[in-house]
Amino acid sequence: MDRPIRALAKTMRQRLRPGLVRDLLHGVPTGKPAHPPLAQAALGCWISATLLDAAKADQRAVRLLLAAGIATSLPTAAAGLTDWSSLHQEQQRVGFVHLAANVLALGLFSGSLLARVRGRERAGRALSYAGLAAGGFGGYLGGHLAYRMAAGANHAPQVSHLVPLGWHDLCLLKDLPDGRPVSRRLGYISLFVLRRAENVTVMVDTCPHLAGPLHQGRLVEEDGEACVVCPWHGSTFRLDDGSVRHGPATAPAPTFETRLRKDGTIQVRPSLT
Repeated sequence: MDRPIRALAKTMRQRLRPGLVRDLLHGVPTGKPAHPPLAQAALGCWISATLLDAAKADQRAVRLLLAAGIATSLPTAAAGLTDWSSLHQEQQRVGFVHLAANVLALGLFSGSLLARVRGRERAGRALSYAGLAAGGFGGYLGGHLAYRMAAGANHAPQVSHLVPLGWHDLCLLKDLPDGRPVSRRLGYISLFVLRRAENVTVMVDTCPHLAGPLHQGRLVEEDGEACVVCPWHGSTFRLDDGSVRHGPATAPAPTFETRLRKDGTIQVRPSLT
């Protein structure tokens, strides 16, 4: 399935270019991926509907929950496809089966609602139970993606607990190229270091999305803000504070405060914000 997976992911990236809509679907404004809570809302409606079926509750409530789950599944699918298109191949393989299971669940629950509207309550219940089985399998794969394969997780470690208190020598200012980011190490932490004249920007070199090397990215300016673009999937971070300008990353890149000693040595410590 790798060939159709690559084709679908490429089509998604080409059709949905970086911008406001894509950032909203990734969850950039909230700082958290948008897909998981939307998925919980849709699946929660469907679970509740099948539980009411089992309890032989009012069928109007069941139909309302089915319709709410179907309506919520549309933005859920849009957010999920957007995230999926920027994952690595192993994650995309599992995500593709996750997608197929959820499409099947959507079809079954939609058929259930249609059957109920036509007065075929018994068939509607059977379709709901089948839909819950498909949706449960899709949800299991979604959890596997998130917790075992770290899709959507923050891959840039918060460094304040990894670095002792106080200032730490990093390197000499004269050893840094002007205007070109490089990688330097502070203990076992890899840092993105950019010198611009006498000013030095330092942040964790690991992209929060999928751990891409930020020092290999492009420097750009958007609306007067200097940014770096991750070379792997295009996440864009402001150099001033490491915050996300464009997804797929939703978590900021941790930054470091800097100061210059009289002998030209750059010292750093993790930013408190």
